Amino acid sequence: MNRRLPIALAGAWFSVCAHAQTPPPAAPAPAPAPPASPASGDNTTNSAGSGGSPAGATPQRVEITGGRSDSEIRRQSTAAKIVIGREEIERQGDSTLGEILKRLPGVTLGGPPGRGGQIRFRGLGAGYTQILLDGDRVPPGFQIDSISPEQIERIEILRAPTAETGARAIGGTINIITREGYSRKVNDVRIGTQLENDHLGVGGNWTRNDKLNDRWTLNTSLSGLAGEQEERTVTTITDTDLATGAVTSQTEDSSTRNVRRRNLHLSTRAQYQDEQGNFGFVSPFVVLNRAEATRFTRLALLAGPDDRIFDHAFSDTDFSFSLLRVLGQWRHRLPDGTRLEWRGNGGASRYREHTVRDERDGAGVTIGTVDDNIDIRDRSGSGGLKASKLLDSEHSLVGGIEGEAVRRNESRTSVRNGTLLLTDFGENLQASSTRSAAYVQDEWNINPHWAAHAGLRWEGITTQGTGADGARPRNRSSVWTPLLHAVWKPDPKGRDQIRMSLTRSYKAPTMQSLIGRPSISARFPTVNCGTDPLCPNTPTSPDRAGNPNLKPELATGIDVAAERYLQAGGVLSANVFYRQISDYMRNVTTLETVSYAPIPRWVSRPQNVGDAVTQGLELEAKFRLSEVMSDAPPLELRSNVAFFRSRVKSVPGPDNRLDQQPDMTVNLGADYRFRGTPLTIGGNINYTPGYDTQVSEEQTALTGSKRVFDLYALWTFKPGLALRLSVNNWLPRDYLTGGSLDFETAPGSGTFTRETSRTVTSSFTQWQLRLEMKL
Repeated sequence: MNRRLPIALAGAWFSVCAHAQTPPPAAPAPAPAPPASPASGDNTTNSAGSGGSPAGATPQRVEITGGRSDSEIRRQSTAAKIVIGREEIERQGDSTLGEILKRLPGVTLGGPPGRGGQIRFRGLGAGYTQILLDGDRVPPGFQIDSISPEQIERIEILRAPTAETGARAIGGTINIITREGYSRKVNDVRIGTQLENDHLGVGGNWTRNDKLNDRWTLNTSLSGLAGEQEERTVTTITDTDLATGAVTSQTEDSSTRNVRRRNLHLSTRAQYQDEQGNFGFVSPFVVLNRAEATRFTRLALLAGPDDRIFDHAFSDTDFSFSLLRVLGQWRHRLPDGTRLEWRGNGGASRYREHTVRDERDGAGVTIGTVDDNIDIRDRSGSGGLKASKLLDSEHSLVGGIEGEAVRRNESRTSVRNGTLLLTDFGENLQASSTRSAAYVQDEWNINPHWAAHAGLRWEGITTQGTGADGARPRNRSSVWTPLLHAVWKPDPKGRDQIRMSLTRSYKAPTMQSLIGRPSISARFPTVNCGTDPLCPNTPTSPDRAGNPNLKPELATGIDVAAERYLQAGGVLSANVFYRQISDYMRNVTTLETVSYAPIPRWVSRPQNVGDAVTQGLELEAKFRLSEVMSDAPPLELRSNVAFFRSRVKSVPGPDNRLDQQPDMTVNLGADYRFRGTPLTIGGNINYTPGYDTQVSEEQTALTGSKRVFDLYALWTFKPGLALRLSVNNWLPRDYLTGGSLDFETAPGSGTFTRETSRTVTSSFTQWQLRLEMKL
């Protein structure tokens, strides 16, 4: 792709919009407002995760009231922010949070179309995007799709970190705010059914809020889902002699997996507010997920010697995940106007998985059995104290301290043909992580044209786990992160503004990436694995292990954005960003001498591989067609396109990009309400092109293109009663992933082999029919 194309598009974007739109009369200048904080967990754009806005409180923050649109909240924030409110959350009728996020500017999801996956912001992989729930980092093991869209009040996306929300956000921060205090009476019920590849599912949810008395309100949301899904994959592994180009070995692994799921989620929030403006709430959150899966796998030999460990296999797996989380907050206003805020967040989760596999030869005779058990228990707790004060009606000074502790107990056994594997690591693993932080920040209105936001944050993390022979490896890191944001309005009465950010952020190694206990390749175990008693594995089917010596990635970043806010709530924006990253972490596969096998094994483990850079351009346009054309039909348009470039300096090009970062992403959507009828229709197309990644001089990765087309139709019988038909992943396409690795065929042989893997995953269309009632 021409590297000048994104710049040309940015210029054309604003040029076309400027000519197509007749600028509306400038709104009268509002009274000077105190600076807006970057994120919120309540009814103010207060700090991330704050509770509701107490009446009569010192005006330290911009209040979110029913009269302010999402675009107005975004406009008033000093730090670059995107706000997605209830109207936009409900528009498409999504059944999962991931389906909502994938349409937002710069957001993509990993995995096959229609299956959700890890959230990626700006094309960056896991760990670069900070996920907050009500302003707190999500607990261990938590999946965002555990939250039903009906439980969400709004979603806030910060493109650059702030001292208050945390600096573990090289890509950005997504703050998910659950249902809040009482603004109007709500008693909503939604029941529906879904069909995917002849598999039926049912689900429903109930949301209610009540004002119990003058001081207490109660919000409750309950959702449940039961259904079945089918997953099909075909993986082809080919070994090629690099000298002659001849194929020396080729196998095909075909797998069909059926998963039956049952999920139940409950969230509630009891909120208190007195006459003095003191405010508090307690919010429990419960997740109960169960699933059973059956899998049939056939391993076919296409070329070369027969070294398969089985011809076909049957497996049964039981999963369960349960989580209890309780968030509490108390906010107190002192006589001098200082506001103190205490926060506490505690919870526990448990994940269990039991798999039994029966491996058979071509005649159907059992030749191997596998029995794997995993039991992971996590406990976490966090707390913080924050003080904020408005100075001279211009400065909003905030400072605070935070602490967090996570404890993990993991029991894992793997038995093959009656032999216990990994005995030198033991069956039980304990790991812990503690984090402490302190920050201070100041937001101020310099003059009618300029507002600024400066902060400094220190954060330290200590992680300790269990290694081989009872070793207790420990990893410590600490980071200072200065941050500076500014917004400039050429005309204080106008609707155009420029944002600028200079920040330092970081990515900390996860607990799992630091723990040294390996996970053995399912295709090539260390004992009883077929004709070769030494049981070697291959580069594309490696064991996986952690690295207790990992260091955090540090990034220095620049963001510059130009924004135009249209009179009816539309937004046009162009944003450029740049990140300089040191100590970049990625998984590298090498041949290692290991304690759990008599010969070297291929092992994939994370390593710091040097410095990297990433940069990009993000364009967004969201408006009603009537804002740019007179007598236009009632059509609402939304679009965003992002272009990314990255480079890992220690890896030769081309394609030496950051892991999982595509060249671009595109979202196009529209909604149309027919005049004179109660019918609204809409749709969205999401596209990410395929790309290759040069992981190292010897290793590559392949990710295929992904296109997801969603449609919906909403028929409103009367106020409070509607029927919605949704079609997700219409015209489904298969999803391709893979990679290759070059290696010496045998130590000292002087001959080299390239092993290539290609996995094709099928995707399906999901049809949903839902009745929506407001009681």
